[in-house]
Amino acid sequence: MRIKSPDRLVAESGADTEGHGLQRTMGLFQLVCFGVGAIVGTGIFVGLSDSVAEAGPAVVVSFMLAAVTCILTAFAFAELGSAIPVSGSSYSFAYATLGERVAFLVGWCLLLEYGVSAAAVAVGWGQYLNELLNSLVGWQLPAALSNPPGEGGVVNLPAVVVMVLAALLLVRGIRESARATAVMAVVKIAILILFCAVAYTAYTSDNLSPFSPHHMAGITSGASLAFFSYIGFDAITTAGEEVKNPRRNIPLAIMICIGIVTLLYCLVALAAIGAMSADDVADKPAALTLIVNQVTDSTVGGGVIALGAVVAIASVVLAVMYGQTRILMSMSRDGLIPRVFERVSPKTSTPVANTWIVAAVFAVPAAIAPLDVVMNLTTIGTLAVMAVVNIAVIGLRRRYPGLKSKFRVPLYPVSPVLGVAFCLYLIWGTGWTTWVQFAVFLVAGAVVYAVYGRSRSRLAASPATPGSDGGSAAGPEADGPGGDGPEADGPEAAGPEADSPEADSPEGDSASPELVSSSKGA
Repeated sequence: MRIKSPDRLVAESGADTEGHGLQRTMGLFQLVCFGVGAIVGTGIFVGLSDSVAEAGPAVVVSFMLAAVTCILTAFAFAELGSAIPVSGSSYSFAYATLGERVAFLVGWCLLLEYGVSAAAVAVGWGQYLNELLNSLVGWQLPAALSNPPGEGGVVNLPAVVVMVLAALLLVRGIRESARATAVMAVVKIAILILFCAVAYTAYTSDNLSPFSPHHMAGITSGASLAFFSYIGFDAITTAGEEVKNPRRNIPLAIMICIGIVTLLYCLVALAAIGAMSADDVADKPAALTLIVNQVTDSTVGGGVIALGAVVAIASVVLAVMYGQTRILMSMSRDGLIPRVFERVSPKTSTPVANTWIVAAVFAVPAAIAPLDVVMNLTTIGTLAVMAVVNIAVIGLRRRYPGLKSKFRVPLYPVSPVLGVAFCLYLIWGTGWTTWVQFAVFLVAGAVVYAVYGRSRSRLAASPATPGSDGGSAAGPEADGPGGDGPEADGPEAAGPEADSPEADSPEGDSASPELVSSSKGA
């Protein structure tokens, strides 16, 4: 089993310096906005009606169930992101704890979480763009150019346009992208708060009865769909090489984002169901606009909501495309995919070719695939990755007991075990057709690794080094105290030097309190 130690991952990425052509320009506020920008979008603006169709008024419980799954997994991401602040996110975490084969399949699944979800989000963008155009000028794009085949259209042109616009902004540089994401995050939070303020004026408790028409099965199915609304918070960890003081800011940003989004989603879901019956909300693609139009008896309010949705969904496309390019860059750096994905432009300090390849490839499903198909695949792929991340944090504690982190998973090992259980529970709710599609996708990934990645792995090609198995089951002895050479993961490598102010950024860690949750330790 080929395993790459955290110290080697950090050293090769330059995460504790300025490495690999990327620049540290994102502070905590920008990182939180980036996280909110990656999360809040199609899931709540478009997918809410699908969750209501399954759960009825109990959709609030569905959102809370999905939130619990995310919170448990967020603990694992926070510890791993603080201990291994590199751009590979879940892929790199799996590489350091579970081996190269599992890491490749995690990276393969991340194509669903980031690339395919960008396509899904872009599909929803076209629906609200039409609502906005109708509100402003009384005109909409023809169905042939705004819907995919099978839904009355030929090609979803707005979905392609938003992906191209996101790529144009990303190749300009991370500073410009972060600023744009911050502005869009503030706008969409304000729009959702405005929606709640309007919808609660028409709130009636009668709309909450019957509360759970489809009982627990409906709540579970609704939670699996609602989970799509939370996808993206882990994109924060893909910014590990472009964040100031990453060991502190990454776990803090994850926790802040999950808290903001969970509160916001529950308020929006309750306001929507309270203002309009579940039957009227169910299966309406632009439900929030519909509700505001009905409450205000005007199309002006709905136009404002549509504008917020257009901005919100565009920011999600921007954020998840960013995350996908950084995952591919890390995999390319390890030799598991072609080297074109790791090339960084010296002018903009961004992976330009990588970005345009991602935009071109995933614009295809955005243009022709129905929203429900890409949503279900994205959800199951993300849940599988999150289950692996919960297992990875257990592997991190066992394999590298001396490794320092600014955040420790509370109630370890109960939290990660529960995280895995909740992920599997929501996977069960996606349905057997999605399981079959996902199984075929995993088999294809295993074949790609066997044919291409395994033989071209740079870890396999390099001489055996401390901190990696090099193809043998060296276990903790290769990485823990007693490992030979400067890259061993003993106390000298993982101790104070790894977390010193100089290691993370000029700002240092000493000026900020450590984010250490109470736990029983490893």
